[in-house]
Amino acid sequence: MIPRYTRPEMGRIWDEQRKFEAWLRVELAVCDALASRGLIPKPAAATIRSVARFDVKRIQEIEATVQHDVIAFLTSVAESVGPESRYIHLGLTSNDVVDTAQSLQLVEAADLCVQGVEGLAAAIEKRAFEHKDTPMVGRTHGMHAEPTTFGLVLALWHAETRRNLERLRAARARLAVGKLSGAVGTFAHLDPEIEAAALQSLGLQPVPIASQVIQRDRHAEFVGALALAGASIERFAVEIRHLQRTEVGEAEEPFGSGQKGSSAMPHKKNPVGCEQMSGLARLLRGHAQVALENIPLWHERDISHSSAERVILPDACIVFDYMTHRFTRIVTGMVVHPETMLRNLESSRGLIYSGTVLLELAKKGVTREDAYAWVQAAALAAQAGVGEFQDLLLKDPNIGRHLGAADIRTCFDLKHHLRHVDALFRGVFGRA
Repeated sequence: MIPRYTRPEMGRIWDEQRKFEAWLRVELAVCDALASRGLIPKPAAATIRSVARFDVKRIQEIEATVQHDVIAFLTSVAESVGPESRYIHLGLTSNDVVDTAQSLQLVEAADLCVQGVEGLAAAIEKRAFEHKDTPMVGRTHGMHAEPTTFGLVLALWHAETRRNLERLRAARARLAVGKLSGAVGTFAHLDPEIEAAALQSLGLQPVPIASQVIQRDRHAEFVGALALAGASIERFAVEIRHLQRTEVGEAEEPFGSGQKGSSAMPHKKNPVGCEQMSGLARLLRGHAQVALENIPLWHERDISHSSAERVILPDACIVFDYMTHRFTRIVTGMVVHPETMLRNLESSRGLIYSGTVLLELAKKGVTREDAYAWVQAAALAAQAGVGEFQDLLLKDPNIGRHLGAADIRTCFDLKHHLRHVDALFRGVFGRA
């Protein structure tokens, strides 16, 4: 069953009707290739192409008896074609059709996934430039570190999203293949030229060599690329979830008019969309594990991968498609509070500039060990409420022997810390 949140474009790719349409496309392409080389009568191939049909319910009825989906499909098609149906599936094995048709579905799904990531990258880029110069505190281990800007946070998201886009495009290219080489890949019943002609008409490339199946490292690469991109989306969503915490309050996912956050607490605006991203990313990682385990099949083929693929391939594409479009809407509508970001940055009263003071002392010839000890003593005292960090630095005689009051105050210059923002933006976007 296609989940309710599926976009129609992605859901249709994976329904039964579309699957059998892809199977029929492969069979017809082979018939055309055979006819063009005089291996079956051209009138028969023309008749097959004009009248070949199938009925999903009829296929299901037949499969209930024969317990073989491809045979059930071919029987349904034969009922619509008549005597010329003897030329359908000529020289093929089931997986010639199933794997090649699945490639058609995967390429179409991959194109939608790529489009989704392109849209997400564009949304992130727009918000990055909007907040290029919005100062905020950077955090390591969840603790205040040094100043940054929210635009730089988003630029980092964009660079990661572009890498995911490159991985998806590469995986898509390796999925755009088919095979029509028979039961063990030896072309025992069809020549390679037939395969090449049929696949060209389908927009696919022949694999250089196959067993009965297209090797599953290709599929695992694609699902792995989806899982990686999903993990990136989760990382971005976790950042928003943290920034939306009551104690932080720097940014929040959009909250619609009439939306309700809690059945018990009317004041709640929970980051439910971002939390969805975390849950769905876990699904993708699970599917990637299954895709990896589908690679080691017995000899020329077993069927252990087939049942799993019927779940993970549609589900991974559908889940990822939902994630990209849902998170794009979150990024587009994300509410940012620059004043809170600045207030939080200033809340440590200058402690975030401790590293700058340390470096200035080192430049004056102080050993790193001594400089660290002096600055840390002032920082810990300030954290304990003994006084203001900058005042404590000014009063320290050890520091005073090397840095004057003006030197110390210069260390607390926010603009100095953010002077390379434009350069960083040029590196990511090619413009500042």
